[in-house]
Amino acid sequence: MEPNISMHAVSVTASVRQALRALNDLSGETMTLFALDGDGVLCGTVTDGDIRRALISGASLDDTVCRVMHRDFRALRPGDDAFTILPRLRGQGIILVPVLDAEGRIQDLIDLRTARTRLPIDAVLMAGGRGERLRPLTLETPKPLLEIGGKPIIDYNIEELAACGVDNIFVTVNYLREQIERHFSVPVAGVRVRCVAEPARLGTIGSLALIEGFTHDDVLVMNSDLLTTLDFEKMFAHHRRTGALLTVAAVPYTVSVPYAIMQTEGERITGLAEKPTFNYFANAGVYMMRRECITRITPGLPLDAPDFIEALIADGAEVAYFPVEGTWIDIGSPDDFRYANELMSRRARLLQG
Repeated sequence: MEPNISMHAVSVTASVRQALRALNDLSGETMTLFALDGDGVLCGTVTDGDIRRALISGASLDDTVCRVMHRDFRALRPGDDAFTILPRLRGQGIILVPVLDAEGRIQDLIDLRTARTRLPIDAVLMAGGRGERLRPLTLETPKPLLEIGGKPIIDYNIEELAACGVDNIFVTVNYLREQIERHFSVPVAGVRVRCVAEPARLGTIGSLALIEGFTHDDVLVMNSDLLTTLDFEKMFAHHRRTGALLTVAAVPYTVSVPYAIMQTEGERITGLAEKPTFNYFANAGVYMMRRECITRITPGLPLDAPDFIEALIADGAEVAYFPVEGTWIDIGSPDDFRYANELMSRRARLLQG
């Protein structure tokens, strides 16, 4: 739950006694107050430690907050790179980080106990497929809304994105779209998700060209029916570090051959590989891309992700990959569905104690 700004606000003209009462009211919350002037501009922070040190130095309970507040506070200001700054603030033991506007007024509070980061990206979840391999489960329910561990599949991904500070999220819909639109008529994980309807089936990535309202230079695109512990923060850092136009999440895939494989040259056998194992990376259905990539997609024409990636490579664009660590389940068959359901149900029971 996002911290309540008003609960943490105190006037610079309030007394130290009033500030102590306000801190006491924060019991169970992060006990930090933000001292604001008459125009709502942040002037300093106040903790019980600040008050204790001031009282030892001779301040009284009737003095104003202005005397005891800490003026060298940390905050995010317009233009700051939150992705870089927040880990540093977390390392300094700071829990609540105010987000200021150009005038210095608090627009938001980031609680670093629950918000791992604030990624400067938009996100698009593709939810237009028919889920035919999961029939009859998907005859009346769109695949993204099938429940795994008591929760719709798509909500796991929305929650993970929200925890990374991503709040501009789109879902492209087609099959049984009314159900998905109804599902997102209320916020999920505190995020107002916007649905974009495909006029026709546009492949696995063609619907990107329909979306208006991107606010960042990078966009995360993913299949909505994946269950994964992919670290979006690490993937974005990798994407930024490589300077790639497109970064593809990649799942390690091993093929073991139970026979001796012949190495040949013409009609001659030049060697034998006994029961070899081949290691590959498979497309995980998650992409981090520069927004300029989307201008290469023709609105209204179907386009699948493999064709899009190959076209970028053919044009000489930098395309990178990022290995997935941990869980990755493409819920494409009844067996996958049962396994994912057992996995998340077990996890839910453990979290409940």
